[in-house]
Amino acid sequence: MRDGSAQVVRNPVLPGSHPDPSIVRVGDDYYLATSTFEWCPGVRLHHSRDLVHWEPLGGALTGPPALDLTGCPDSGGVWAPSLSHADGLFHLVYSNVSAYTGGFSDAPNHLVTAPTIDGPWSEAVPLHARGFDASLFHDGPHSWLINLVHDWRPGHGGSAGLEATRYDRTARALSGDPAPIDLPPGDGWIEGPNLYRVGDWYYLVTADGGTGYDHQVTVSRSRTLTGPYARDPGGPLITARHRPELPLQKAGHGSLVTTPAGESYLAYLVSRPLGRRGPCVLGRETALAPVIWTPDGWPRVPTGEPATEVAAPTSVRGGGTGPQDAPAPGTHVEDGFDHSTLGPQWSTLRRPAAPDWLSLTDRPSHLRIQGGRAPHSLVGPSLVAQRVTAPRCSFEATMECRPGGFQHLAGITAYYNTRNWHYLYVTADDEARPVLRTASSDRGVLTVDEAGGILLDGTLDGTARLDLGCDLDGGELRFRYDTGAGWRPLGGVADATVLSDEHAEDVQGGQVRAMGFTGAFVGLWVWDLAGRGRHADYDQATFTAEADPEGWQT
Repeated sequence: MRDGSAQVVRNPVLPGSHPDPSIVRVGDDYYLATSTFEWCPGVRLHHSRDLVHWEPLGGALTGPPALDLTGCPDSGGVWAPSLSHADGLFHLVYSNVSAYTGGFSDAPNHLVTAPTIDGPWSEAVPLHARGFDASLFHDGPHSWLINLVHDWRPGHGGSAGLEATRYDRTARALSGDPAPIDLPPGDGWIEGPNLYRVGDWYYLVTADGGTGYDHQVTVSRSRTLTGPYARDPGGPLITARHRPELPLQKAGHGSLVTTPAGESYLAYLVSRPLGRRGPCVLGRETALAPVIWTPDGWPRVPTGEPATEVAAPTSVRGGGTGPQDAPAPGTHVEDGFDHSTLGPQWSTLRRPAAPDWLSLTDRPSHLRIQGGRAPHSLVGPSLVAQRVTAPRCSFEATMECRPGGFQHLAGITAYYNTRNWHYLYVTADDEARPVLRTASSDRGVLTVDEAGGILLDGTLDGTARLDLGCDLDGGELRFRYDTGAGWRPLGGVADATVLSDEHAEDVQGGQVRAMGFTGAFVGLWVWDLAGRGRHADYDQATFTAEADPEGWQT
């Protein structure tokens, strides 16, 4: 997908934060949905004709009433969407998690449908809030909702197993009581269930071992939908838990798809750590693996391990059906803000891109962002960002603003969540002069480099216009700026591992205080702590991901 060859699938096929992939084929087209957590639009969608080249389609859930992320905790929001197709409609199931700490989870599940992947998506149908990681299984005219049951009671391990509830596609509602699924013993929680029927067997594909370095995909099968299920005696379908030297780690949470020629593939998540099982700044990404079926009817990934290159479907190994000169997604993406809507690379934090705080028309060929609330607030931020897709990359933006005081800030950020970020910004000093400074938050501890700030001379009426940039190189982040005399550094070297899943996670005394699921973002961030919505204008934004010697991102 990253160079002119269609001979192989190069992983990750969706770099950057694209976890919990749910894949479906409709005719000759493949569609893939991934989790988006506290970012809008909800449920990121991609399309492919060959499993090699992937086109971003943006998000399915553009805002209330289908999705309201107001007050959503860090790494809450949309978890593990399930995309399926039946009766000529796409069915999209998703959880909107508003709480997950202290042993509890508040995870109401909803369903929307659409005649095409581009919509229009229906009004959201409420399902239940008994647990998360819900998926729809269609078996002829019948459908079932499969999900984990969360158990809040101390000493019960957090999970009461999996259950299945009939879903009436005509009535668009659940029918009857849930039935427990009889499972074999698992390795920790059994999550991410996806159910398939092949011949007389029901195959249950699940995620075991947590979401970290012991993650794995397992397969069990039964003659009946609710079991009892027997686990594949060959072990996990895929995992890296015993291979810390592999470049792709945390392999887990998978779903299956079959090509028109009958070949099977597994879409699953991986991470690319810095060093052996080090911090994962890029978050959890989507990869693919070919699956073969044994004579006794078990699906197997030939090596059982994640690989950076795997065989493409036979139909595309000799040339492919996708554009052969397609560039690497995210390699170099420029946006001059010349369109009426944001491009699919952009996401907004906790609230949809709406005219009450964001405009592409107030000033032609500019993105105007009205300042939002404090960075630790879960309500009303003004952040427009895109996923970091490579360990070596850069982000640049041209910005113009007129800060009215120290409560007004505008600039660019390398961002993980409300507690972990780095910020290069323009504000005003006590003499109302625009100054350029850096700030960081490390697990909620704020530092501001006031002494190292730059007074922006030569501005007109306090208005500052300049280029801002940041460069990520593995675990190091550097900011730079240009007022017309060329790029200059500011702020020294910042710790980019602050933006990793591992750093964001906070577990104390066995109790989860914060999750780390989202990966790093870079973007455009405007604060107005006075609550007046003072704006900044962005004229250009460019993201460039550096390629490795083989021509694709590592």
